[in-house]
Amino acid sequence: MAMPVLGLGTFRLKDQVVIDSVRQGLELGYRHIDTAQIYGNEAEVGEALAQSGVARDELFITTKIWLENLAPEQLLTSLRDSLQKLRVDQVDLTLIHWPNPQTTPSLADSMKALLQAREEGLTRAIGISNFTVAQMQQAIDAVGAENIASQQIELHPFLQNRTVADFSRRNGIPVTAYMPLAYGKVMSDPVIGRIAAQHGVTAAQVALAWSLQMGYSVIPSSTKRENLASNLQATSLRLTEQDMADIAALDRNERLVSPEFAPEWD
Repeated sequence: MAMPVLGLGTFRLKDQVVIDSVRQGLELGYRHIDTAQIYGNEAEVGEALAQSGVARDELFITTKIWLENLAPEQLLTSLRDSLQKLRVDQVDLTLIHWPNPQTTPSLADSMKALLQAREEGLTRAIGISNFTVAQMQQAIDAVGAENIASQQIELHPFLQNRTVADFSRRNGIPVTAYMPLAYGKVMSDPVIGRIAAQHGVTAAQVALAWSLQMGYSVIPSSTKRENLASNLQATSLRLTEQDMADIAALDRNERLVSPEFAPEWD
C-alpha cells in the first residue's frame, strides 16, 4: 500500500485518548497512522488497530526509532518490540526519529541497520526524520536515496523549511510535514483566516491543503471527531496561485520543536 498523503499523527496522545483518536480516525477513513517509540503509545495504537477490524493490507503504519536504540543491534531489537506492541508482523515505514547527537553509533551504521530491518521483513520501507541537509547527504551516502522513502520534518506556513524540502525534492525523497497546523497557530492567522473564509472552509483545512499542494504528505493529530473529519476533507480543497503566494509569505522560521539534542538547523 502506498502511503496516504494525509495521515493521523499521535504525538502527545496517551492511553485511552490515543485509542479513541485512532479508532475514530479509522472509522472516518484514515488509513495512515503515525506513531513512535518515544511517544509511549505504540501498544495503545496497536489495540485501536486490532479493535478496528480494518484489514492489515488497508493500513499504512509508521513508527520511529528513538535515540537510545540507534546502535545496529538495539535498532533491530527495538523494532521487533515495536511490532509486538503494534500487534503486526511488519510496519510500512520505519524512520530514524532524530539523528544521533553523538558520534557513536554513526549515522551510516544506523541507516545500514535500518536497511537490514527492511531486508529482514520488519518494515516495508525506511526513512529519516529531523535530518539536516548534511545529515541527509550522509544517509544517502550510506544506503542510497532510492532507499529513503520519506524525510519527516516540522513544516507549516510559519516554518516552510525550504532548504531541506528542496534538497529532499532534488534527491527524490518525499517529505512528510509534522506539526502542519503549528500547534493550532494557523487557526488565528488573519491571512489563513481570510483565505478560509473565501473558500468557505476552516483555517486548518487551508493549512493542510497548502502542504498537500506543495507536494508534501501531512500527519495532523486531533482528539475531536469533528476536527478529524474536517482535516480529512483538506484533500479536496484546491487553493489558488494567489492563496499559495500569500501563504508562502507567512514563513518566519518559527520552529516549535527543537529539543536540546536537535541538530544545528539549516
